[in-house]
Amino acid sequence: MNHLSEKVISLKGRDLLTLLDYAPEEVQQLLTQALELKQKAKNGEPTPYLTGKSLGMIFENASTRTRVSFEVGMTQLGGHALFLSPKDLQIGRGEPIKDTANVLSRYVDAIMIRTNSHESVEELAHYATVPVINALTDAYHPCQALADALTILEKKETLIGKKLAYIGDGNNVCHSLLAIGAKTGMDVTVATPKGYEVDQEIFQRATEAAKETGATLVQTTNPQVAAENADAIYTDVWASMGYEAEQSEREEIFQPYQVNDQLLTLAKKDVSFLHCLPAHRGEEVTASVIDGPHSAIYDQAENRLHAQKAVLTALLTGE
Repeated sequence: MNHLSEKVISLKGRDLLTLLDYAPEEVQQLLTQALELKQKAKNGEPTPYLTGKSLGMIFENASTRTRVSFEVGMTQLGGHALFLSPKDLQIGRGEPIKDTANVLSRYVDAIMIRTNSHESVEELAHYATVPVINALTDAYHPCQALADALTILEKKETLIGKKLAYIGDGNNVCHSLLAIGAKTGMDVTVATPKGYEVDQEIFQRATEAAKETGATLVQTTNPQVAAENADAIYTDVWASMGYEAEQSEREEIFQPYQVNDQLLTLAKKDVSFLHCLPAHRGEEVTASVIDGPHSAIYDQAENRLHAQKAVLTALLTGE
């Protein structure tokens, strides 16, 4: 049964490693499906689209939102999720990724992985015969970006021509925001300190993709330029997982990039503030902003659930 208003493209069997691998209409379809699934959940309508399906969830890094949203999402879709830490898998004792991929493919219907190395996820996807979903690597965080775009779409009614300002470290979250901006026609301006810019190969790939939708992608070192006339302002922690040793050094370098009330005055009056969480109040964002009237962080966190339900349904059923 087709539960989309219009079935456009079947994504059954696809991997989701980066949104740059998806066409604009495919990204839009995922967002549309996420909105419909969210409405069904609010209406109390059952969505048993993945009855009898299992998702293997490999976590090499700790997580709150990723684990809970994927596990609850599979349950709401009628399926089952298995939490797999390195201690639960032989991959933690040196088993080749090829063997893990082939064996898990015989047991589960999809594999979700949260790890550091993007190359490891690409290798897993190469050998797996079921869809592989990137739940975070050092290069990309596509599921987060889908939830972010869904939140902006709900707040602003469209993504086309809207301006998203990302201020802070040019990390995996930033890379995926550039990707989804390029695929949806949303303009993205990134302000980072020198030495902490986005990966230029990823930026060039996103810029090339943006030609199809007319999105404008901009890099700057000036947070005020990024924030000017923005529809949404986004930041992340200054020292992401794996960079904790640089915390003190980064605090000094990134201080001018703090999102505060003064910066928000440069944006549109109805600007939305976004953060992928966890957040450090008083560092990358002030408490008055993240807990203030412009903050959409909890809507954004909730939308991880709905966006991922859309991904799971699309990759496992093609509907």
